[in-house]
Amino acid sequence: MPATRIETRRGWIGERRLELIEAVQRGLQTGLRIPDHDRCIRLIEYDADALITPPGKGPFYLVIEIILFAGRSLEAKRRLYSALTEELAAFDVPAQDIKIVLVESDPANWGIAGLPASEIDLGYKIKV
Repeated sequence: MPATRIETRRGWIGERRLELIEAVQRGLQTGLRIPDHDRCIRLIEYDADALITPPGKGPFYLVIEIILFAGRSLEAKRRLYSALTEELAAFDVPAQDIKIVLVESDPANWGIAGLPASEIDLGYKIKV
């Protein structure tokens, strides 16, 4: 049940916004082993003067912030980082221009359909 935000400079994605979002979704599915219907991805594009990046980063630099339930293994996180990098290669985004930040939260801190997520059967395992 991750909530994912992609932030990058405006212009380079063009008409491929949905394709990029779907690529990130595939990376999440591969890495975290979530089902396809588990989707919450936002794409935010900034004007060039509204995003400062580290020196040496290219025009495709992006940050992917994923808020997710705590409990994934280091192996799952490695799988996620690798899958996202592979998916974004199709958009000519070099690995060194991808920053992925995981923010882990207890399921009790997520409200879903009026209940804490810790009280809901998600239909998949968190500890992968």
